[in-house]
Amino acid sequence: MTTRRTFLAGAAGAGLAAAAGLRPAAAACAAEPSPYVHAFYYSWYGNPGHHGSWVHWQQGGHTPPDDVGADFYPALGAYDSGDYDGAVAQHTAWARQAGIGVLAYSWWGRGSYEDRRAAGVLDAAAAAGLQLAWHIEPYAGRDAASVVDDVAYLEENYGAHPAYHRAADRGGRCAYYVFHSLNTTDWAPIAAIRDSALVLAQTTDVSRVEHFGGIYTYDAIAGANDPDWAGVAAWCRANDYVWAPSIGPGYLDDRAVPGNTTPTVDRADGAVYDRSWGHVLDPRKGGPADWVTLTSFNEWHEGSQLEPAAAAPPLPVYLTYDGAYGRTGAAAETAYLDRTRHWVTEFEKASGRR
Repeated sequence: MTTRRTFLAGAAGAGLAAAAGLRPAAAACAAEPSPYVHAFYYSWYGNPGHHGSWVHWQQGGHTPPDDVGADFYPALGAYDSGDYDGAVAQHTAWARQAGIGVLAYSWWGRGSYEDRRAAGVLDAAAAAGLQLAWHIEPYAGRDAASVVDDVAYLEENYGAHPAYHRAADRGGRCAYYVFHSLNTTDWAPIAAIRDSALVLAQTTDVSRVEHFGGIYTYDAIAGANDPDWAGVAAWCRANDYVWAPSIGPGYLDDRAVPGNTTPTVDRADGAVYDRSWGHVLDPRKGGPADWVTLTSFNEWHEGSQLEPAAAAPPLPVYLTYDGAYGRTGAAAETAYLDRTRHWVTEFEKASGRR
Protein backbone atom coordinates (compact mmCIF):
# COMPACT_ATOMS: atom_id res chain seq x y z
CA MET A 1 0.00 0.00 0.00
CA THR A 2 1.30 3.45 -0.78
CA THR A 3 1.65 6.06 1.94
CA ARG A 4 -0.40 8.63 0.03
CA ARG A 5 -2.39 10.99 2.19
CA THR A 6 -1.20 10.20 5.63
CA PHE A 7 -3.11 13.46 5.78
CA LEU A 8 -0.77 15.66 3.87
CA ALA A 9 -0.57 18.98 5.62
CA GLY A 10 -0.22 21.12 2.63
CA ALA A 11 0.16 24.42 0.90
CA ALA A 12 1.26 25.35 -2.55
CA GLY A 13 2.47 26.94 -5.77
CA ALA A 14 3.02 29.89 -8.13
CA GLY A 15 1.67 31.38 -11.33
CA LEU A 16 0.91 29.42 -14.43
CA ALA A 17 4.00 28.81 -16.56
CA ALA A 18 3.74 28.71 -20.32
CA ALA A 19 1.79 25.55 -21.00
CA ALA A 20 3.34 22.77 -23.02
CA GLY A 21 1.45 20.40 -25.29
CA LEU A 22 -2.20 20.48 -26.29
CA ARG A 23 -4.06 23.65 -25.39
CA PRO A 24 -7.76 23.57 -24.43
CA ALA A 25 -8.89 24.95 -27.80
CA ALA A 26 -7.38 21.93 -29.50
CA ALA A 27 -9.14 19.43 -27.26
CA ALA A 28 -12.25 19.25 -29.39
CA CYS A 29 -10.14 18.00 -32.29
CA ALA A 30 -8.68 15.07 -30.36
CA ALA A 31 -10.07 11.56 -30.76
CA GLU A 32 -12.81 10.56 -28.35
CA PRO A 33 -11.49 9.61 -24.90
CA SER A 34 -12.41 6.30 -23.32
CA PRO A 35 -15.11 6.26 -20.61
CA TYR A 36 -13.48 3.05 -19.35
CA VAL A 37 -10.17 4.72 -18.43
CA HIS A 38 -10.28 6.75 -15.22
CA ALA A 39 -7.39 8.79 -13.77
CA PHE A 40 -7.17 9.89 -10.14
CA TYR A 41 -7.16 13.68 -10.07
CA TYR A 42 -6.20 16.09 -7.28
CA SER A 43 -7.57 19.61 -6.76
CA TRP A 44 -5.79 20.25 -3.47
CA TYR A 45 -3.17 22.69 -4.82
CA GLY A 46 -3.24 26.45 -4.24
CA ASN A 47 -1.01 29.48 -4.67
CA PRO A 48 -1.11 33.11 -3.51
CA GLY A 49 -2.16 34.43 -6.92
CA HIS A 50 -5.49 32.58 -6.84
CA HIS A 51 -6.16 31.21 -3.37
CA GLY A 52 -4.23 33.80 -1.37
CA SER A 53 -1.74 31.35 0.11
CA TRP A 54 0.18 28.21 -0.72
CA VAL A 55 -1.71 24.94 -0.43
CA HIS A 56 0.00 21.53 -0.63
CA TRP A 57 3.07 22.56 -2.63
CA GLN A 58 5.04 23.06 0.61
CA GLN A 59 4.40 19.44 1.66
CA GLY A 60 7.55 18.12 3.36
CA GLY A 61 8.71 21.55 4.56
CA HIS A 62 9.43 23.13 1.18
CA THR A 63 9.22 26.78 0.12
CA PRO A 64 7.37 27.26 -3.19
CA PRO A 65 7.17 28.36 -5.91
CA ASP A 66 10.54 26.96 -7.03
CA ASP A 67 10.97 24.54 -4.11
CA VAL A 68 7.94 22.19 -3.93
CA GLY A 69 7.12 18.91 -2.23
CA ALA A 70 7.70 16.71 -5.26
CA ASP A 71 10.58 14.95 -7.00
CA PHE A 72 9.43 16.30 -10.38
CA TYR A 73 8.39 19.89 -11.15
CA PRO A 74 5.17 20.65 -13.05
CA ALA A 75 5.48 22.07 -16.55
CA LEU A 76 2.77 24.52 -15.45
CA GLY A 77 4.70 25.60 -12.38
CA ALA A 78 3.23 25.53 -8.88
CA TYR A 79 -0.32 26.05 -10.10
CA ASP A 80 -3.62 26.65 -8.35
CA SER A 81 -6.47 24.13 -8.58
CA GLY A 82 -8.91 27.03 -8.69
CA ASP A 83 -7.37 28.41 -11.89
CA TYR A 84 -10.15 26.92 -13.99
CA ASP A 85 -9.40 28.81 -17.20
CA GLY A 86 -5.67 28.14 -16.94
CA ALA A 87 -4.25 25.07 -15.19
CA VAL A 88 -7.51 23.14 -14.90
CA ALA A 89 -8.51 23.75 -18.52
CA GLN A 90 -5.06 22.56 -19.55
CA HIS A 91 -5.40 19.46 -17.39
CA THR A 92 -8.67 18.44 -18.99
CA ALA A 93 -7.25 19.09 -22.45
CA TRP A 94 -4.24 16.94 -21.63
CA ALA A 95 -6.45 14.19 -20.21
CA ARG A 96 -8.44 14.13 -23.44
CA GLN A 97 -5.21 14.08 -25.44
CA ALA A 98 -4.23 10.99 -23.45
CA GLY A 99 -7.55 9.24 -24.11
CA ILE A 100 -8.65 9.48 -20.47
CA GLY A 101 -12.42 9.88 -20.39
CA VAL A 102 -13.03 10.16 -16.65
CA LEU A 103 -11.20 11.98 -13.86
CA ALA A 104 -11.71 10.34 -10.45
CA TYR A 105 -11.82 13.46 -8.30
CA SER A 106 -10.14 13.39 -4.89
CA TRP A 107 -12.91 14.52 -2.52
CA TRP A 108 -12.42 15.14 1.20
CA GLY A 109 -15.97 15.71 2.38
CA ARG A 110 -18.64 18.38 2.28
CA GLY A 111 -17.28 21.91 2.47
CA SER A 112 -13.66 20.79 2.06
CA TYR A 113 -11.12 22.68 -0.03
CA GLU A 114 -11.61 20.13 -2.81
CA ASP A 115 -15.40 20.23 -2.57
CA ARG A 116 -15.34 23.99 -3.11
CA ARG A 117 -13.39 23.48 -6.33
CA ALA A 118 -15.53 20.69 -7.74
CA ALA A 119 -17.98 22.89 -9.67
CA GLY A 120 -15.18 24.64 -11.56
CA VAL A 121 -13.47 21.36 -12.40
CA LEU A 122 -16.78 19.92 -13.60
CA ASP A 123 -17.17 22.92 -15.94
CA ALA A 124 -13.65 22.43 -17.32
CA ALA A 125 -14.29 18.70 -17.77
CA ALA A 126 -17.52 19.37 -19.65
CA ALA A 127 -15.76 21.80 -21.99
CA ALA A 128 -13.24 19.06 -22.84
CA GLY A 129 -15.86 16.33 -23.21
CA LEU A 130 -14.81 14.48 -20.02
CA GLN A 131 -16.63 13.24 -16.94
CA LEU A 132 -15.90 13.37 -13.21
CA ALA A 133 -16.29 10.38 -10.90
CA TRP A 134 -15.55 10.69 -7.18
CA HIS A 135 -12.70 9.38 -5.03
CA ILE A 136 -14.07 9.56 -1.49
CA GLU A 137 -11.10 10.04 0.82
CA PRO A 138 -10.79 9.02 4.50
CA TYR A 139 -11.92 12.34 6.01
CA ALA A 140 -12.47 12.49 9.77
CA GLY A 141 -15.55 10.51 10.77
CA ARG A 142 -16.06 8.73 7.48
CA ASP A 143 -18.04 5.49 7.74
CA ALA A 144 -20.55 3.60 5.62
CA ALA A 145 -23.49 5.75 6.69
CA SER A 146 -21.61 8.97 5.95
CA VAL A 147 -20.66 7.66 2.49
CA VAL A 148 -24.35 7.07 1.76
CA ASP A 149 -24.98 10.68 2.78
CA ASP A 150 -22.00 11.82 0.67
CA VAL A 151 -23.43 10.16 -2.43
CA ALA A 152 -26.75 11.92 -1.82
CA TYR A 153 -24.94 15.24 -1.33
CA LEU A 154 -22.87 14.86 -4.50
CA GLU A 155 -25.91 13.87 -6.54
CA GLU A 156 -27.97 16.76 -5.18
CA ASN A 157 -25.29 19.40 -5.69
CA TYR A 158 -23.58 18.22 -8.87
CA GLY A 159 -25.63 15.37 -10.32
CA ALA A 160 -27.33 17.50 -12.98
CA HIS A 161 -24.00 18.70 -14.37
CA PRO A 162 -23.22 17.38 -17.87
CA ALA A 163 -19.77 16.21 -16.71
CA TYR A 164 -21.10 14.19 -13.76
CA HIS A 165 -20.02 10.62 -14.43
CA ARG A 166 -22.64 8.18 -15.70
CA ALA A 167 -21.36 4.72 -16.61
CA ALA A 168 -23.23 3.66 -19.74
CA ASP A 169 -22.12 0.06 -19.25
CA ARG A 170 -23.49 0.04 -15.68
CA GLY A 171 -26.98 1.43 -15.99
CA GLY A 172 -25.92 5.07 -15.90
CA ARG A 173 -24.63 4.83 -12.34
CA CYS A 174 -21.84 7.14 -11.19
CA ALA A 175 -18.63 5.62 -9.82
CA TYR A 176 -17.67 6.43 -6.23
CA TYR A 177 -14.25 5.05 -5.31
CA VAL A 178 -13.69 4.63 -1.55
CA PHE A 179 -10.02 4.98 -0.60
CA HIS A 180 -8.91 2.86 2.38
CA SER A 181 -12.28 1.14 2.40
CA LEU A 182 -10.92 -1.60 4.68
CA ASN A 183 -10.71 0.96 7.49
CA THR A 184 -14.47 0.39 7.91
CA THR A 185 -15.64 -3.13 8.73
CA ASP A 186 -19.41 -2.81 8.25
CA TRP A 187 -20.48 -1.51 4.87
CA ALA A 188 -24.08 -2.74 5.06
CA PRO A 189 -25.59 0.79 4.76
CA ILE A 190 -24.39 1.14 1.16
CA ALA A 191 -26.60 -1.79 0.10
CA ALA A 192 -29.48 0.69 0.00
CA ILE A 193 -27.86 2.69 -2.83
CA ARG A 194 -26.38 -0.15 -4.84
CA ASP A 195 -28.97 0.11 -7.61
CA SER A 196 -28.35 3.85 -8.10
CA ALA A 197 -24.64 4.28 -7.26
CA LEU A 198 -21.59 2.24 -8.18
CA VAL A 199 -19.43 2.20 -5.04
CA LEU A 200 -15.98 0.61 -5.45
CA ALA A 201 -13.84 -0.84 -2.66
CA GLN A 202 -10.06 -0.46 -2.60
CA THR A 203 -8.82 -4.01 -2.06
CA THR A 204 -8.25 -7.36 -3.72
CA ASP A 205 -9.80 -9.25 -0.80
CA VAL A 206 -13.18 -10.31 -2.17
CA SER A 207 -14.32 -11.35 1.31
CA ARG A 208 -14.41 -7.65 2.23
CA VAL A 209 -16.55 -6.24 -0.58
CA GLU A 210 -20.10 -7.31 0.21
CA HIS A 211 -22.57 -4.53 -0.75
CA PHE A 212 -20.08 -2.81 -3.08
CA GLY A 213 -20.39 -2.80 -6.86
CA GLY A 214 -16.75 -2.90 -7.90
CA ILE A 215 -13.11 -3.22 -6.88
CA TYR A 216 -10.06 -1.06 -7.59
CA THR A 217 -6.56 -1.14 -6.13
CA TYR A 218 -5.07 2.39 -6.33
CA ASP A 219 -1.61 1.03 -5.48
CA ALA A 220 0.62 1.61 -8.52
CA ILE A 221 3.53 -0.09 -6.75
CA ALA A 222 1.67 -3.40 -6.68
CA GLY A 223 0.46 -2.83 -10.23
CA ALA A 224 4.05 -2.65 -11.44
CA ASN A 225 5.18 -5.84 -9.69
CA ASP A 226 3.56 -8.86 -11.34
CA PRO A 227 0.23 -8.64 -9.47
CA ASP A 228 -1.85 -11.76 -8.91
CA TRP A 229 -5.15 -10.47 -10.30
CA ALA A 230 -6.63 -13.50 -12.05
CA GLY A 231 -8.74 -14.66 -9.10
CA VAL A 232 -10.22 -11.29 -8.21
CA ALA A 233 -10.97 -10.53 -11.87
CA ALA A 234 -12.80 -13.85 -12.26
CA TRP A 235 -14.75 -13.25 -9.05
CA CYS A 236 -15.81 -9.79 -10.21
CA ARG A 237 -17.11 -11.14 -13.50
CA ALA A 238 -18.96 -13.99 -11.79
CA ASN A 239 -20.64 -11.55 -9.41
CA ASP A 240 -21.28 -8.63 -11.78
CA TYR A 241 -18.76 -6.35 -10.09
CA VAL A 242 -16.61 -3.86 -11.98
CA TRP A 243 -12.95 -4.90 -11.98
CA ALA A 244 -10.96 -1.67 -12.24
CA PRO A 245 -7.30 -2.36 -11.32
CA SER A 246 -4.94 0.56 -10.88
CA ILE A 247 -1.61 1.15 -12.61
CA GLY A 248 0.81 4.04 -12.90
CA PRO A 249 4.14 5.15 -14.34
CA GLY A 250 6.16 4.98 -11.10
CA TYR A 251 6.36 6.07 -7.47
CA LEU A 252 8.72 8.44 -5.65
CA ASP A 253 7.82 10.52 -2.58
CA ASP A 254 11.23 11.34 -1.05
CA ARG A 255 10.87 15.13 -1.12
CA ALA A 256 7.24 15.17 0.03
CA VAL A 257 7.67 12.65 2.86
CA PRO A 258 11.26 12.89 4.14
CA GLY A 259 12.38 9.65 5.75
CA ASN A 260 9.51 7.63 4.31
CA THR A 261 10.38 3.99 3.67
CA THR A 262 7.83 3.29 0.94
CA PRO A 263 9.61 1.58 -1.96
CA THR A 264 10.52 3.70 -4.95
CA VAL A 265 9.36 2.50 -8.35
CA ASP A 266 11.70 3.96 -10.95
CA ARG A 267 9.95 4.84 -14.21
CA ALA A 268 12.72 3.21 -16.26
CA ASP A 269 12.03 5.60 -19.14
CA GLY A 270 8.48 4.26 -19.48
CA ALA A 271 9.18 0.55 -19.21
CA VAL A 272 7.33 0.28 -15.88
CA TYR A 273 4.24 1.95 -17.30
CA ASP A 274 4.24 -0.31 -20.35
CA ARG A 275 4.63 -3.39 -18.19
CA SER A 276 1.77 -2.27 -15.94
CA TRP A 277 -0.56 -1.79 -18.90
CA GLY A 278 0.41 -5.27 -20.02
CA HIS A 279 -0.83 -6.64 -16.69
CA VAL A 280 -4.35 -5.21 -17.12
CA LEU A 281 -4.55 -6.64 -20.65
CA ASP A 282 -3.05 -10.07 -19.88
CA PRO A 283 -5.69 -12.86 -19.92
CA ARG A 284 -3.51 -14.78 -17.44
CA LYS A 285 -4.16 -11.95 -14.97
CA GLY A 286 -7.85 -11.69 -15.75
CA GLY A 287 -7.41 -9.18 -18.55
CA PRO A 288 -8.57 -7.19 -20.19
CA ALA A 289 -10.01 -5.46 -17.14
CA ASP A 290 -13.47 -3.89 -17.23
CA TRP A 291 -12.05 -0.44 -16.52
CA VAL A 292 -8.49 0.79 -16.02
CA THR A 293 -7.74 3.25 -13.22
CA LEU A 294 -4.59 5.36 -13.51
CA THR A 295 -2.59 6.38 -10.45
CA SER A 296 -2.38 9.22 -11.11
CA PHE A 297 -3.00 12.24 -13.28
CA ASN A 298 -1.39 14.72 -10.87
CA GLU A 299 -0.39 13.31 -7.47
CA TRP A 300 2.92 15.17 -7.51
CA HIS A 301 3.81 14.33 -3.90
CA GLU A 302 4.12 10.65 -4.76
CA GLY A 303 5.73 11.07 -8.16
CA SER A 304 3.00 8.98 -9.81
CA GLN A 305 1.79 11.75 -12.12
CA LEU A 306 1.17 11.53 -15.86
CA GLU A 307 0.85 15.31 -16.07
CA PRO A 308 3.80 16.90 -17.92
CA ALA A 309 6.86 17.63 -15.80
CA ALA A 310 9.18 20.51 -16.67
CA ALA A 311 12.09 19.61 -18.93
CA ALA A 312 14.04 22.54 -17.44
CA PRO A 313 12.95 22.76 -13.78
CA PRO A 314 13.92 25.78 -11.66
CA LEU A 315 16.25 23.81 -9.35
CA PRO A 316 18.70 20.96 -10.08
CA VAL A 317 17.07 18.71 -7.44
CA TYR A 318 14.22 17.65 -9.72
CA LEU A 319 13.96 14.70 -12.05
CA THR A 320 12.55 15.07 -15.57
CA TYR A 321 10.98 12.72 -18.12
CA ASP A 322 14.08 12.98 -20.31
CA GLY A 323 14.62 9.62 -22.02
CA ALA A 324 11.01 8.47 -21.68
CA TYR A 325 10.09 6.53 -24.83
CA GLY A 326 13.21 7.88 -26.50
CA ARG A 327 12.25 11.54 -26.12
CA THR A 328 14.44 14.32 -24.81
CA GLY A 329 13.97 17.93 -23.75
CA ALA A 330 10.60 19.61 -24.19
CA ALA A 331 9.38 16.73 -26.36
CA ALA A 332 9.62 14.43 -23.33
CA GLU A 333 7.22 16.51 -21.23
CA THR A 334 4.12 14.93 -22.78
CA ALA A 335 5.65 11.47 -23.28
CA TYR A 336 3.41 9.78 -20.69
CA LEU A 337 0.27 11.42 -22.05
CA ASP A 338 1.01 10.18 -25.55
CA ARG A 339 1.90 6.71 -24.34
CA THR A 340 -1.36 6.60 -22.40
CA ARG A 341 -3.23 7.32 -25.64
CA HIS A 342 -1.44 4.38 -27.25
CA TRP A 343 -2.40 2.04 -24.43
CA VAL A 344 -5.99 3.28 -24.26
CA THR A 345 -6.33 2.32 -27.92
CA GLU A 346 -4.83 -1.10 -27.25
CA PHE A 347 -7.11 -1.60 -24.25
CA GLU A 348 -10.23 -0.76 -26.24
CA LYS A 349 -9.19 -3.09 -29.02
CA ALA A 350 -8.51 -5.95 -26.59
CA SER A 351 -11.85 -5.44 -24.85
CA GLY A 352 -13.80 -5.29 -28.11
CA ARG A 353 -14.75 -1.62 -27.77
CA ARG A 354 -12.93 -0.42 -30.87
